[in-house]
Amino acid sequence: MASTDPSALQRNIALPGDGLDAARMPGHWLLARLGKRVLRPGGVELTRWMLDTLGVEPEDRVVELAAGLGATARLTLARGPAAYTAVDRDAAAVAALGALAGPGPTVVRAVRSDAADTGLPDGGATVVYGEAMLTMQPEPAKRRVVREARRLLDDSTGRYAVHELCLLPDGLDPALADRITADLGDAIHVGARPLTPTGWSELLADEGFTVTAHTTAPMALLEPGRLVADEGVLPALRIAGRALRDPAALRRVLHMRRVFQRHRAHLGAISLIAVPTPTEP
Repeated sequence: MASTDPSALQRNIALPGDGLDAARMPGHWLLARLGKRVLRPGGVELTRWMLDTLGVEPEDRVVELAAGLGATARLTLARGPAAYTAVDRDAAAVAALGALAGPGPTVVRAVRSDAADTGLPDGGATVVYGEAMLTMQPEPAKRRVVREARRLLDDSTGRYAVHELCLLPDGLDPALADRITADLGDAIHVGARPLTPTGWSELLADEGFTVTAHTTAPMALLEPGRLVADEGVLPALRIAGRALRDPAALRRVLHMRRVFQRHRAHLGAISLIAVPTPTEP
């Protein structure tokens, strides 16, 4: 049986961004290279809320979109679903994710594919979720991913969840929203396009879902307390040590943290749970 131990996954996976200059690579790749494994805006606490509210049970067939380094995969497998499928575009990630296993008889597979076009069968999943990936997509791409999640889900028992960055509050001045988006892009070198809570709900509703629950959390990805809570004391110290030994990486991390702190009043994390909206006869 393959290991779900995080250190084993780290040994087996070639991290994104290997060989790239720390000054240029996307921020989440840089953090992964430094050893950070929880790369979700609301941290592991919001991920646990998402899984608890989804109610993943032994009869569920789960699909995770853009599964990445497998932090949430391990939490899901610990719940013993009937099946777990990871979807990711990175070949090394897919190889490592496919080797994971849970404590029970879960059928685990991983496919190399785009979250908007997985190639998986219609209605084959009871649970689909994705984290920290819709934020990085322009609106048409966001809609394609959500539409794909709807296609994958069983109409009667399906549940969908997202865990993303959000802008606060609803009704945020558009000029300020644009400035925050520009600052984020400059810091993380990825075109982040977060929505307000209402914006996220409307996106899901437009693509055939009814939101049944949602919650928000502070966006504290690089705060010491969150780092320890997500990674553990020793891993957090190792991440800090690696950053201190790499001046270019340290400059990037400090820049990202300054931007997050500058806009902390208007940046948060959000998770939404939704079910397919019944189609009218």
